[in-house]
Amino acid sequence: FNLQLWNNYFHLAVAFITQDSLQLENFSHAKYNKIQNKYGDMRRLIGFAIRDMWYKLGQNKICFIPGMVGPILEMTLIPEVELRKATIPIFFDMMLCEYQRTGEFKKFENEIILKLDHEVEGGRGDEHYMQLFESILTECACQYPSIFNLVESFVSLIKGLLEKLLDYRTVMNDESKDNRMSCTVNLL
Repeated sequence: FNLQLWNNYFHLAVAFITQDSLQLENFSHAKYNKIQNKYGDMRRLIGFAIRDMWYKLGQNKICFIPGMVGPILEMTLIPEVELRKATIPIFFDMMLCEYQRTGEFKKFENEIILKLDHEVEGGRGDEHYMQLFESILTECACQYPSIFNLVESFVSLIKGLLEKLLDYRTVMNDESKDNRMSCTVNLL
């Protein structure tokens, strides 16, 4: 097992699918359709490959926690529904992997909180992501009663944080100082 090789693979793949030139939702409708018809959405293909490779790591997954949390988060925040549905379960697998090793998933939790703040501030994330994140992780946790309550608490924490971060991002352009201050206090 070559940790550096796998690490390079994941970082390169995430860098590929998050590059600006592949963010189809930013293009005009005509350009979107032209690219979609000619090439399809390459982000989805690479995202599925990342997912498949993640699950092939076996016991070596723990080597990538918390280091890959940020890149995986960046990938799951791409506003493409099928990509999100395919890759958000990686988070549960990360939690489960750390839980089985240490009895908790604090490293994962701390890293996702830190990276979520950065990503949402950078303009990523939306209400749909928050709902999908909650439903997918809750559904995954149902199969593991021993970890269900911990996952449920984590999902509640992340959902609340994401709501506040999205509100904060929205009001930053608001003229009302009171609205901005109130949102800042809520976030803190």
